[in-house]
Amino acid sequence: MSLKARAAVHVALRSNWIISVFAVIIAFIVGAFFIWIADASILDTYWRLFKGSIFDPDQDEFTRQIRPLTNTLRDASPLILAGLGIGLGFRAGLFNIGGQGQLILGAIAATYLGFTLDLPFFVHMLVALIGAVIIGGLWGGLAGFLKATTGANEVIVTIMLNSIAGFLLLYMLNQDVFQGPNNNQPKSQPVAEEARLPDILPGGEFNLHAGFILAILATAFVWWLLERSKFGFELRAVGANAHASETAGMSTSKVITLTMFVSASLAGLAGANQVLGTLGSLTQGAAGSIGFDAITVALLGRNKPVGIFGAGLLFGAFKAGSPRMQGAGVPVDMILILQSVIVLLIAAPPLIRWLFRFPKPDGQGYREYITLHQEAK
Repeated sequence: MSLKARAAVHVALRSNWIISVFAVIIAFIVGAFFIWIADASILDTYWRLFKGSIFDPDQDEFTRQIRPLTNTLRDASPLILAGLGIGLGFRAGLFNIGGQGQLILGAIAATYLGFTLDLPFFVHMLVALIGAVIIGGLWGGLAGFLKATTGANEVIVTIMLNSIAGFLLLYMLNQDVFQGPNNNQPKSQPVAEEARLPDILPGGEFNLHAGFILAILATAFVWWLLERSKFGFELRAVGANAHASETAGMSTSKVITLTMFVSASLAGLAGANQVLGTLGSLTQGAAGSIGFDAITVALLGRNKPVGIFGAGLLFGAFKAGSPRMQGAGVPVDMILILQSVIVLLIAAPPLIRWLFRFPKPDGQGYREYITLHQEAK
């Protein structure tokens, strides 16, 4: 084996990414066990999951064959956006558990701006998106401000803000300004067409809108923020050691507050994605469990933008394909089992390393390994 190949294997076996990959593999194995207990076909169940999320060869037209993939991309978009926000907070050592509430506030703001204003296309959409970003950011920034100034635990504060946001949503949906005339249901007026996220693919055959483009742009932005900006350096430094960062002259209070604001802004953008793209109006279930699923997405992606993007695609596939699994006699809750097993294994990396005898990380990167072994020769 060449030196470069040995270096690649050395780094791969000691990386955290291999933990995520094997967590997914083990989750599918555990899921197969429960499918077997349910007296269903394992292959048929997972084949149905594939056909419901990636490609359906049983359809006659190509557009219908790839529709499952577009559904996966659509469902993955809010998970990626919210997951990026949660992961950004984790990188700073902040446990932002309030993605659900921040998403709800972003959805409320985008909805209100979406049906009350009369603006031309793109301008209206842009205003609604910016409103969602600001309101969602302020909702999370409040938790960051309290953490920075009073030492309040951000976990407790964000959980409480989740509850407040949930009740606020119920209250707003029963107000005349949201319901509009001749509407007694807890559902808002539809947002204006000028504020809607446009479809990516032409013809109206798919429900894939520009929210997925937002997810791609947000992934690139978070990568740049973390890896190329001064604030990103400070954010990572505070996450590694807040006391040392303070000693080095960094304002940890500023970093904590701004990090929570940006983190919550991305969750608010996920809420706008739901009402301006997927749903077209605000309902009680508009947020679903996206804010909580985003925590799993961030953990599976190792709080890295590219990893979160991939994890969001995986969970989007789970969501898009799970209804098809019921045709094999498997309850849709099987997806929850898969997700739960992934979370369990991600939270216990030593367990996977012990099960598969993976070596512990030694801090050597690809180039370091090659350099050391070249010098040894």
